[in-house]
Amino acid sequence: MTKNKDWFVSWFDTEYYHTLYKHRDDTEAHDFVKNLVSFLKLTQNDTILDLACGKGRHSIYLNSLGFNVVGADLSKNSIQFAKEFENNRLHFVEHDMRNPLEKKYNAILNLFTSFGFFEEDTEDIAILQNIKNGLLPSGKAIIDFMNSKKVIENLVAEEIQIIDAIEFKIAF
Repeated sequence: MTKNKDWFVSWFDTEYYHTLYKHRDDTEAHDFVKNLVSFLKLTQNDTILDLACGKGRHSIYLNSLGFNVVGADLSKNSIQFAKEFENNRLHFVEHDMRNPLEKKYNAILNLFTSFGFFEEDTEDIAILQNIKNGLLPSGKAIIDFMNSKKVIENLVAEEIQIIDAIEFKIAF
């Protein structure tokens, strides 16, 4: 059986993904975003790209703080859900971050460990180039990814989680 190098394209579009991570709620997102906005010293006229936004919990909260926000994700289902929250300062688009960005932003946020699923280093490099090219001259980029040393030290090789009567076997 051939391994699909783009397995994440279908995984992020399933109800199972959202079930497995439903504990990641709005409260967690709000606390994280408040700290991030303060640290970055963003102003309300800034336009922010939430790259790999999922269903838009970070984007929606950023917008509630007065920012112009675009949420982009490759999951058609997530974007369809997020579009219910659109307004004149909040928009959602289907976009694979491996493809170039069409606009420039004051800040690009890539959160919830959405970077690094790619088999080829060239894909990671393309994403970094796309983020760089998508920033205004004084723009800022944040890429949230795991602390690899800590992850390796605490890695559980295999676990089973039962959520909503669904058994998830998680193996590395």
